[in-house]
Amino acid sequence: MSFASPLFLWVFLPVVLSTILAAPRHWRNGIIAVASLIFYAVGAGATTLLLLVTIALNYVVGQWLEPDEWALATRRKRTLLITVICFDVGSLVVWKYLGFMTEQLNGLAHVLGGDFPVTHLALPIGISFYTFHNISYVFDIYRGERPALRNPVSFVTYISMFPQLVAGPIVRYREIADQLPQERTHRLDDIAAGFPRFALGLCKKVIVADSLNPLVNACFATPGDKMTFAIAWLGAVTYTLQLYFDFSGYSDMAIGLGRMLGFRLPENFARPYSSVTVTEFWRRWHMSLSRWFRDYVYIPLGGNRHGAAKTYRNLITVFALTGFWHGANWTFLVWGLYHGALLIIERGFHLDESPPTRDRRLPRRTLTLLLVIVGWVLFRATDLPQALTMIGHMLLPDFTGLTDIVAEAFTNQRLVILLCALAIVFLPAHPVTGPLLESSRSKPANALRVTIMTAGLLYAAILVATGTFSPFLYYQF
Repeated sequence: MSFASPLFLWVFLPVVLSTILAAPRHWRNGIIAVASLIFYAVGAGATTLLLLVTIALNYVVGQWLEPDEWALATRRKRTLLITVICFDVGSLVVWKYLGFMTEQLNGLAHVLGGDFPVTHLALPIGISFYTFHNISYVFDIYRGERPALRNPVSFVTYISMFPQLVAGPIVRYREIADQLPQERTHRLDDIAAGFPRFALGLCKKVIVADSLNPLVNACFATPGDKMTFAIAWLGAVTYTLQLYFDFSGYSDMAIGLGRMLGFRLPENFARPYSSVTVTEFWRRWHMSLSRWFRDYVYIPLGGNRHGAAKTYRNLITVFALTGFWHGANWTFLVWGLYHGALLIIERGFHLDESPPTRDRRLPRRTLTLLLVIVGWVLFRATDLPQALTMIGHMLLPDFTGLTDIVAEAFTNQRLVILLCALAIVFLPAHPVTGPLLESSRSKPANALRVTIMTAGLLYAAILVATGTFSPFLYYQF
């Protein structure tokens, strides 16, 4: 069930909010837990059972991992932690990567004159996200940062909360543990604060991202022998904008929904295309994922505490995992290694240590954006040959224009939206619009609320009603 679907907007969400308002305050988590499982089951079907199994296992293990709980020795608790994490990661590997691994083994077998059976499993929706939530839960308990949840309903609420279940933000347990027992008294205030943020996300998704989708598809579907400099750059730039407005739109909707339910979910974007280094880009892009890998992979590996060589090793490991986390394809792995290499170069030349002077800020921001755009070609391409073909044409200017198919997709309406999206991207790094919308004390924020709720939201609702919306891009991960 998509946040931008009529079923969610006009049936599911009003029913859930009405029930929370009408029911006693202490029923909130129970209502959210039931609604979230229904929300998930509508799209996931039988794979909902996997979600329930992982919830049950991590809930039980979490009770045993608390310091001085059950009188378990530290070594046994460490073994238990490793075991449950191996189960979580193993489930993710089997369901998400088994097909990819068997395809590679089959290719190797063909080279050796043999054959290997290829197995493809249906990817459970949101498995990459709820797996990371489970790992965060047991890890934070083991380290004594937060106590285990005694109430199973609260744990189901944390893992399966529908705003963040399918595509994030990735909520570390420590960020929400103190909110789960709270019984919100100002429920109407929460809805009033969260709804404009949700509306902003819906506008970004439906008006901008979905409008650019046909143009992106036309550019990336262009055969290699018909690819041109203009098509390659048009596809790369348009996808750069589409992905940002689609994913940040989803995050805005998720954060707004969470606020309407009485939770404050972590921010996920902070104008990433205004970054002056790739290091800063990763502090602003998909911030919840960056924080998760920092806390549960980079720092446990040693972080930057043991010299340059081991720091570079840890960085490249983290970004290889970041790339492969996004999907079972060599393009994602190469994209992750590409960004890891850029961060190592910046660290090696100390480019990440201090902000550039004013006269160097624009060139550095332009260079960073160009490097990110090239990376998005790797991310979006079907395979490495297609990615390399597009990047090759981006580096070699020619005087050939657009093919008929691309030109047909490049309508005047999409041109206007493309230019508006570019204008938004090139605005200064601050302020970030999303958090500003949640401030009820600011008159400009209130005026912006009114504008969005009357103009943008109305237009977005019309587009949704006519069926001109597509699934969120990060649903596939």
